[in-house]
Amino acid sequence: MKNIRNFCIIAHIDHGKSTLADRLLEHTKTIGERDMMNQVLDDMDLEREKGITIKSHAIQIAYTSKGETYNFNLIDTPGHVDFSYEVSRALAACEGALLLVDASQGIQAQTISNLYLAMDNDLEIIPVINKIDMDGAMIPEVQDQIIDLIGCKVEDILLASGKSGIGIEGILEAIVERIPAPKGNYDAPLQALIFDSVYNSFRGIIIYYRIMNGILRKNDKIQFVATSQNYNADEVGVLKLNMTPKEEVKAGDVGYIITGIKNAKEVKVGDTITLANNPGVMINGFEEVKPMVFAGIFPVETDAFEELRECMDKLQLNDASLTFELETSQALGFGFRCGFLGLLHMEIIQERLEREFNQTVITTVPNVGFIAYTSKGDKVIVNNPAEMPEPTKIDRIEEPYIRAQIISSPDYIGNIMTLCLGKRGILLNQTYLTPTRVELTFEMPLTEIVFDFYDKLKSQTRGYASFDYTPIGMREADIVKMDILLNGEKVDALSALIHRSRSQDFGRKLCEKLKELLTKQQFQIAIQAAIGAKVIARENISAMRKDVTAKCYGGDISRKRKLLEKQKEGKKRMRQIGNVEVPQEAFLAVLKLD
Repeated sequence: MKNIRNFCIIAHIDHGKSTLADRLLEHTKTIGERDMMNQVLDDMDLEREKGITIKSHAIQIAYTSKGETYNFNLIDTPGHVDFSYEVSRALAACEGALLLVDASQGIQAQTISNLYLAMDNDLEIIPVINKIDMDGAMIPEVQDQIIDLIGCKVEDILLASGKSGIGIEGILEAIVERIPAPKGNYDAPLQALIFDSVYNSFRGIIIYYRIMNGILRKNDKIQFVATSQNYNADEVGVLKLNMTPKEEVKAGDVGYIITGIKNAKEVKVGDTITLANNPGVMINGFEEVKPMVFAGIFPVETDAFEELRECMDKLQLNDASLTFELETSQALGFGFRCGFLGLLHMEIIQERLEREFNQTVITTVPNVGFIAYTSKGDKVIVNNPAEMPEPTKIDRIEEPYIRAQIISSPDYIGNIMTLCLGKRGILLNQTYLTPTRVELTFEMPLTEIVFDFYDKLKSQTRGYASFDYTPIGMREADIVKMDILLNGEKVDALSALIHRSRSQDFGRKLCEKLKELLTKQQFQIAIQAAIGAKVIARENISAMRKDVTAKCYGGDISRKRKLLEKQKEGKKRMRQIGNVEVPQEAFLAVLKLD
């Protein structure tokens, strides 16, 4: 066990984690030249297209130092704030972390929050400054920032470049010397922490775990502690570029197991694997993930609902931070109310459903979870506009607040202030980390940052600001439910919960947008935004007029008039039974309102 090192790479978005992982794999000849490509651990097409890591990836590396061979288990983690649950699970399987900082960008918000996650898990931190061969590299300044942040010495900070492979040998040596070997006992009862799982259509569910104590052998009878279910270990092994079967996996190692489980509900991330005949105790897993953003996902064809349910189960295996429950909508039929960690997470889930499972889905307006207290003193959790009690019965409503941490250059302080105060933010603190970097701390309602806050922040600061947030609890707010009516009929999929001060503006913009998107019918369509019975905005789509007098040429005017009167009668009858078709773009338009 003394020759095992488990570590992960943590950093802000785009600081070069996956590229550095490529160089480590290349340097240790873990991957042959034929298989080598950029971001080799990002195996989803989506990850390559967007240039981000979505899933943590584990891989085993053999490295020889001073005549001894070491086994490294490297886990490459995502950097985006929406995937921090992935990072926290990867950290639980490690003893150390490489903290990567971009030499031209310096420390950013997500660097700090990932560092705190690693410190909570008592990991050994190895600071690495990456991209030192770039023209804009500010090595001395970034070294000072790291020393301020973690209080290490200058000589502890490694300099490297993932692109050109500078300093890779130094990193590998530092991993051997500084990261402690895993602790554990081969003779103790088996305890293995499940930190990830993936669905394979041929082999069932493949579970990834880190063994804390004991030995897991092929064909052992195993038990999951949380569900008390027993299975047979058909295949165990370690993760090289592909899965490599072994006869046994020992304490300290990261590996996989295949038991032929087909039902997604039986595997829980954070559960403990133990032996059925000599059970160990549960390891403290991860706290349950708290979704931040809720949205409905509905199949386009109503009879595809069962298929969508299966796909959601399989996707949840691979992404434990996705939560969902059943929901019905008058406009869209049966579907799911899903909880996501953020808007990017929601977009990725929708893309993965379409690509990996071939499911075309409609997503409703995202919103956050509120708590409504009725006048009788009951507490109602509202994750969906339809669950909102009648306005007359509500005593007060509380909404979730966050503490937002924004790091930027001082030139953009004014723009950031305007943006955050316009989103009902309260400035708590402003500190200069260095003369060229300032950290602003705000308290803001989560509702305000759900839609487009991140995009606006990037455009206001030309991409220089970095943003991170932590939930701080619920506070009272004046939240109302705004309905959209088409010809007096409510479209429940377009309802939104919104702060009263913003409702009129939002309602007007939404009506204008729907007027553009809905196709004309033979009758007039009224689009209204209403709070309760009070209409706050209205747009009309005028009727498409068929030219019934085209066949009349010359002759008496009464002939034409007769035809027009007849058309008018028909129009009256049509308006009463007119149904409006709403295109899918209309549901997504809400997200793109300025």
